[in-house]
Amino acid sequence: MTLKLRAALMAATALCGTSAMAETTLNALFMAQAAYSEDDIRAMTASFESAHPDVKINLEFVPYEGLHDKTVLSQGAGGGYDVVLFDVIWPAEYSENGILLDVSDKITEDMKAGILPGAWTTVDYDGKSYGMPWILDTKYLFYNKDMLKQAGIDTPPATWAELQEDAQTIKDAGLVDHPIVWSWAQAEAAICDYTTLLSAFGGDFLKEGAPEFQTGGGLDALHYMVDSYKSGLTNPNSKEFLEEDVRNVFQNGDAAFALNWTYMYNLANTSEESKVAGNVGVVPAPGVEGSSSVSAVNGSMGLGIPSTSENPDLAWDYIVHMTSQPVQDTYAKLSLPIWQSSYEDTAVTAGQEELIDAASKSLAAMYPRPMTPRYQEMSMALQQGIQEALLGMASPEDALQGAADNSGL
Repeated sequence: MTLKLRAALMAATALCGTSAMAETTLNALFMAQAAYSEDDIRAMTASFESAHPDVKINLEFVPYEGLHDKTVLSQGAGGGYDVVLFDVIWPAEYSENGILLDVSDKITEDMKAGILPGAWTTVDYDGKSYGMPWILDTKYLFYNKDMLKQAGIDTPPATWAELQEDAQTIKDAGLVDHPIVWSWAQAEAAICDYTTLLSAFGGDFLKEGAPEFQTGGGLDALHYMVDSYKSGLTNPNSKEFLEEDVRNVFQNGDAAFALNWTYMYNLANTSEESKVAGNVGVVPAPGVEGSSSVSAVNGSMGLGIPSTSENPDLAWDYIVHMTSQPVQDTYAKLSLPIWQSSYEDTAVTAGQEELIDAASKSLAAMYPRPMTPRYQEMSMALQQGIQEALLGMASPEDALQGAADNSGL
């Protein structure tokens, strides 16, 4: 460990003020995909344990798809979690059902002033804060620079229509069979891609509490997905892919374009296993002429304390450490910091200037998925509708109307 890294982590631990009782164990639930790697999280945690020798953090990693249910089911299990990672879409449900503690009184003025304003939307609901923002993220359009150059394309697409045109040019040139890859498995990943498109086409999820996605921009978004799929421009396996599948296809050189989260930039650009390292470009997800210049989904996540935790004060100290600026700046290659001044630090920005330039536009345009206690039910209905449309089992109109009818809203 370098002296600079050691100093940064020790500075972070100094932010934690509660003394631990002997041999206290905290159970923490994290995600085993995207954003920070498991190794990064273990290193962050080790520095906290080093400063708190009587504390042991028991880390559990699950796929994103297991985070919600693991958190909810642990409420009645006894000996559950002390710290959990949660998605921006869950605070409404968690608030209504008393899943997470309200930590509003623990948020300091320095935190409020130093953290990017948009990051607070990750953890806030109905005037209360249910944790600290930790992962500030949206989906970007990644592209293979060399492949575009070979096809005679000078600049990456600025609109979704241009993406289709460029993909067709690349396909016609014989550079790759299916130029675009997405994460359209029947999971939340597909909703994130759909939200990005919905935002570009000027759609709405809800209007006065009722489903609105089956009309206007929401319908246009699904038509775009189906058209891209049926044309062969989209990898047909996209309907079964999650984000890691997208990364693997792209970094294997089997796609010219991919929609994915921040973490893919440095992994695909530097990993020894990537065949496209050094050729990965990134821009904001495109817009729609006359409607939007860029598009983005709010894919941020926070760290919170379950209401059943027996060590909430120590859990908060751990969260403060994990979300602190020194820690976030040290591990900024897979997830960009939540702190405003971090972007003035060349140690953070060096080597990822292109990504940060894209982030300056995308993070300002992040479109929220609905903040409703019934979100899980709505999302599952919409996931099914998207699959039905992609598979030709229903028209986009019928698929979205069915999702609206089954949304529970």
